[in-house]
Amino acid sequence: MASGGSRPQERLEPTHDDRELLAALRRGDERAFERLVREQSPRLLGVIRRIVRHDEDAHEALQDAFLSAFKALERFEGASGLATWLHRIAINAALMKLRAKRRRPELALDDLLPKFDDDGHAVELAEPWQADAAELAARAESRATVREQIEQLPDNYRVVLLLRDLEELSTEEVARLLEITPNAVKIRVHRARQALRTLLDRRWSRVPPRE
Repeated sequence: MASGGSRPQERLEPTHDDRELLAALRRGDERAFERLVREQSPRLLGVIRRIVRHDEDAHEALQDAFLSAFKALERFEGASGLATWLHRIAINAALMKLRAKRRRPELALDDLLPKFDDDGHAVELAEPWQADAAELAARAESRATVREQIEQLPDNYRVVLLLRDLEELSTEEVARLLEITPNAVKIRVHRARQALRTLLDRRWSRVPPRE
């Protein structure tokens, strides 16, 4: 699945500007704090919203993320850019907020996975998409459809798919954030992709072919 996330371009080496801003933050420079919040909030809020969904929860998680970051400034070694560091803190704050909320009603994932008979043959063949489904997948309205279908997945699978495919975190990073093994991440991602394909099959098979 192609990425549509907001992976920060700064996810490389820290820049000279990063180092200067970090030094100002550690000195307690209020203008530096204001700049950091102003520049980073829109992107971080977008990341958090994809995980927690609800706007009020997202804003609370964003505040939690900045508070955690400010408290951890002295421990930040500066091996990566500030944007990269904040990105991970924001994801962790969103996950903590999600864990604290009551789980919503979800589709049963097993109902969306391929089924096989005793001989290993598929019980039900995947319904073919329309001829222009590949073109649809590249268009903005289709990206919105993909996101809508991801929202239907159970949280355990929705979040791991978001982190791997949209936020483009490594398997090891996702495992650490979710406190599961890398192998469990791989299994969840595989199952989530299968389920997403089923949902997209159902959605796009109803799209009439273009004239």
